[in-house]
Amino acid sequence: MGLMNMSVFTALTDKMRWHQARQGLLAENVANAETPGYRGRDLAQYDFDDRRAGFSSATITTSATQPMHFSVSSAEGSVFDAQRMANFEITPEGNGVTLEDEMMKVTTNMMDYQAATSLYQKSIKILRTAMGRQA
Repeated sequence: MGLMNMSVFTALTDKMRWHQARQGLLAENVANAETPGYRGRDLAQYDFDDRRAGFSSATITTSATQPMHFSVSSAEGSVFDAQRMANFEITPEGNGVTLEDEMMKVTTNMMDYQAATSLYQKSIKILRTAMGRQA
């Protein structure tokens, strides 16, 4: 098995391709923001769980030796829960694209793509270091 055929690289490559395809759709939405009757399109959210069949099934657990050292709360309603963005409005011409929402999606998509490429590059660097090669 080649190093680049590892499941982590395959998953990251799929994620980057998804972001590229989404960027194209979002660009179409922005370009057609003034087109009467145009409805914006978006891709279904990328989910690593659907693609983790090739990942290892090993699990890691943690234990607190001193309960006062840290606490983790996974209760719903915490500060980090996902929030829905406000729905877009339909203009009198029937257009359903709001430029502000689309630009937020474009920016988020770009940052997520950059995070995936950074993780990909760092994973390659780690493997090169582990093999004794300089970056």
